[in-house]
Amino acid sequence: MRRREFIVVFGGAAAWPLATRAQQAERVRRIGVLMAAPADDPEYQARIVALVQRLKQLGWADGSNVRIDTRWAPDPNDLRRHATELAALAPDVIVAATGTTTIAPLLQATRIVPIVFVLAIDPVGITKASASNVLNMNANTNAITTDSIVSRIV
Repeated sequence: MRRREFIVVFGGAAAWPLATRAQQAERVRRIGVLMAAPADDPEYQARIVALVQRLKQLGWADGSNVRIDTRWAPDPNDLRRHATELAALAPDVIVAATGTTTIAPLLQATRIVPIVFVLAIDPVGITKASASNVLNMNANTNAITTDSIVSRIV
């Protein structure tokens, strides 16, 4: 009987790393959001809630398979610092959620991370003016829908 017990224990121990590897979760995607507004502004809070709800409808749950890092910058002087913080987190995509004011600091902060911006008055002018700060202009996108954000993280 001792031989059988040994084989069962040894066989179970040999298979354990395979079972552990099979149970590893998929990579958590990361979305950075830069808002040029105070964190307690109801309008912009509603925008974040709408983004999270739509992501959930598409199968992306904050804290589960996606992480949303939001930075609020009611003071224009804080935009560059928050943009740099978000870029340093190496998200899969950054959302410039409050339009033109958030795009330029983000373009200065990252040359790699795709930037999805909403409500930009002159996106071509902004990207041309910031072209010297961007190596990969193709990584930056103008989009309005949450589906576009999801397509960048998939």
